[in-house]
Amino acid sequence: MATTNDLKNGMTLDIEGQLWNVVEFQHVKPGKGPAFVRTKLKSVLTGKVIDRTFNAGVKVDVAILEKRDMTYLYRDGEDFVFMDDKTFDQMNISEAVVGEAINYMLENCKANVAIHESNPLYVELPASVEMIVTYTEPGLQGDRSSGGTKPATIETGITIQVPLFIKQDEKILVDTRTGDYLGRANS
Repeated sequence: MATTNDLKNGMTLDIEGQLWNVVEFQHVKPGKGPAFVRTKLKSVLTGKVIDRTFNAGVKVDVAILEKRDMTYLYRDGEDFVFMDDKTFDQMNISEAVVGEAINYMLENCKANVAIHESNPLYVELPASVEMIVTYTEPGLQGDRSSGGTKPATIETGITIQVPLFIKQDEKILVDTRTGDYLGRANS
């Protein structure tokens, strides 16, 4: 238990059985009336963002999230199998929990898994990952100066936009949060 005076960005709260991350908070002391705390909360499971106001000093439940470094091993039907890097225990995580990370995960990639009461909540990948371009049309001579982009399929099967000079079988860096091309990978 904590009070609204103890709120910090990134803290996870248990409100009516749902987990919410504190994105933003502001203590307000109006000229008249009691002080209050205005917050912006993001649902851990759905990603939905809401605004919520609490009276100052009200008790709130703080959820303890454990973040573990894990390695993605393989896909087992609808589940993804991860291994804890410290204990070597394996954990099956459903496709719904893995979410958008599926697009940037290759076998043996490192991930950070948030766990609450032994239930995995979400999977965080590094900010950028190295991928090989499996298919892209060749760029035409003279296109290099225009600064345009073209579609390219990476080894996980998704298509992203890359500069015209990128060739098939080239290693590139991809932003896991936005899916944007970041540059060539240093091999």
